[in-house]
Amino acid sequence: MSDTPRPTEELRPAGASVEPEPIAEELLDTRPHDPYAAIRSVNYRRFALGFVVSSTGLQMMGMAVAWEVYERTNDALALGYIGLARAIPVLIMALPAGQAIDLFSRKKILVLTQLAFFVLLGLLAVLSHEKAPMPLFYFMLMLTGCARSFNGPSRAALLPSIVPPRDFHNAVTWNSGVFQLSAFGGPIIAGAIIAATKAAWPVYAAAAVMCLIFAVSAAGIQPRPAPKRNGRFTVRSMFDGAGHVWREKTILATITLDLFAVLLGGATALLPIYAKDILLVGPVGLGMLKAAPYVGAFLMALILAHRPAFRNAGKALLWSVAGFGVCTIIFGLSKWFGLSLLMLTLLGGLDNISVVVRHVLVQVRTPDHLRGRVGAVNSVFIESSNELGAFESGLVAKLFGPVVSVVSGGIGTVLVVLGVAWLWPEVRRLGRLEEPKG
Repeated sequence: MSDTPRPTEELRPAGASVEPEPIAEELLDTRPHDPYAAIRSVNYRRFALGFVVSSTGLQMMGMAVAWEVYERTNDALALGYIGLARAIPVLIMALPAGQAIDLFSRKKILVLTQLAFFVLLGLLAVLSHEKAPMPLFYFMLMLTGCARSFNGPSRAALLPSIVPPRDFHNAVTWNSGVFQLSAFGGPIIAGAIIAATKAAWPVYAAAAVMCLIFAVSAAGIQPRPAPKRNGRFTVRSMFDGAGHVWREKTILATITLDLFAVLLGGATALLPIYAKDILLVGPVGLGMLKAAPYVGAFLMALILAHRPAFRNAGKALLWSVAGFGVCTIIFGLSKWFGLSLLMLTLLGGLDNISVVVRHVLVQVRTPDHLRGRVGAVNSVFIESSNELGAFESGLVAKLFGPVVSVVSGGIGTVLVVLGVAWLWPEVRRLGRLEEPKG
């Protein structure tokens, strides 16, 4: 659903036996629930500070790119090309990126990724200022997609090593909340800058500096020592993460559910059209529309952090995605700005339930030495699906109009929920998120 970072995670040589990670057993803790357990860690605070700043910058970039492309082309399909340009590199590079994350220092890879964003966004600002041809603009977006191939998996794979295992569920919840906070502020800040300057390049320049801040913050993190990493790059080991996902049916089902829900329910890709042509609210209104799902998701993260884990996580997952589809349908039909904001807010809150369920499940049921590669598979399914969903929404909007695109996507999402519940009944029976496999 949202192009929400969605967290995943350390190494043993390829081909080693795959045992459930000790984190699962340690999560079964009898302590009273502490909603702020992860935040008490200095390492996590450094991580979260950099994450919120960098994510704010990247969300600012996303909103500014959508505004600039539609302003220059007035073409719904051109918005879809944005998603395609950012998804192709993830599809190509995700598996080798995941293996690199499992072989080398995850902290160093995260720092280098943020430095790459700093350079690329600086160049994007120059291209925007000079009104470079659109093909060159899309090429630069593809290069940022290459950096994204490393960004999500390295960040997520680092997370279990900077908090105690018993606090991992809490860290995932707060990590989601941190992202939602940044994604809430990013579009609004970008909209205000664009409204004041009538240009997108200042947004890209500011985002570049914000990624540099995360690079500096991440350099100060001190993760727990990792096992010696003796593996090497091979085609076979590159696909070990995909093999693990295929064997773990609950992981496969939850990722598949999210993949198709995002592909079909990508209403946010068409927000520039809704803001300009349907709701008539301009760039500031567009910023509010872009921010609304993240407001809902952040509020949901606060609720989840202050309550124990779901006793019936599978049912919570299925109902939340179905609700996501219903809210998408209502948003697609709405011509009232207030109702549209409300539906996007509810949509974001429901989406965050599925985000937390999936990320905790993936980490608990993935051995440490595969977390980078499983995170890469997650990126292929999730990060690229956000962008491919944007392309699909833009294409359908070009052919049939934006309302048909959004409403049909919401209906498709509800049908996907029914299909997953039927194909993988173990999802319906999924209990507490901390339950170790078997």
